[in-house]
Amino acid sequence: MARLVLDLNKSIEENASDYFEKAKKMKKKIKGAEDALQQSIKKLKDLETKKEKSAAEENENKVPERKKEWYEKFRWFISSKGFLVIGGRDATSNEIVIKKHTDANDLVLHTDMAGSPFFVIKSEGKKIPESTIKEAADATCTFSRVWKLGLQMTEVLYVKPDQVSKKAQSGEYLTKGAFMIYGKTNYMENKVNLAIGITKDKAIMSGPLEAVKKNCKKFVVLKQGDEKVSSIAKKINYKLGKGLSLDEIIRALPAGTFSLKQ
Repeated sequence: MARLVLDLNKSIEENASDYFEKAKKMKKKIKGAEDALQQSIKKLKDLETKKEKSAAEENENKVPERKKEWYEKFRWFISSKGFLVIGGRDATSNEIVIKKHTDANDLVLHTDMAGSPFFVIKSEGKKIPESTIKEAADATCTFSRVWKLGLQMTEVLYVKPDQVSKKAQSGEYLTKGAFMIYGKTNYMENKVNLAIGITKDKAIMSGPLEAVKKNCKKFVVLKQGDEKVSSIAKKINYKLGKGLSLDEIIRALPAGTFSLKQ
């Protein structure tokens, strides 16, 4: 129960006047508190609206997740004649490419340089044209240490899969990702040759210009230069229309430094 405190030195009218003034002040405070509460509620609603709008815009601009093909874990490109070419990224993937993804009628390419990738042209039962062998030879050269060293070419050989063996010669030991090549070897003319583009399936494909030009509507041509891979990846993303994964672009490039070819 509320207590009413009266000032005995004042008349009833004066006490009533005091309480009336106190009541008016309290009413103003309550009104101010209500106004402040309403403003806070409005601000919260505005923030929620902005957050929802921002989330909607982010979802709209987000690149849809695409299902990747099995070969995208390796170096890869589709040749200008439609043949799949895959290559190792390191010792482990070299081992996997040769042991698990090489069939009898395929061709295997390699260089004599230490750390060179093995590339495989998948024949799918068809005769592999010389143009595809040339493109695969260029890729084998480009993704070897040639790019990083600033060289323009190296010896690239190609053989049948049954000539590639894990059996070392007497007294020798083969490290992970290394293989012995037996029998006659064929050498192919080659050069540093690199372009990167987006396929119709929205995959980032890097490889020889002839192959990329055939399979990608948008592409850029690269050469050895002085730009770091992180910097060139941003330029490639801009040139190809933005919205691409910088990590995927970087993953598609050889080790070394770059510049855009005009």
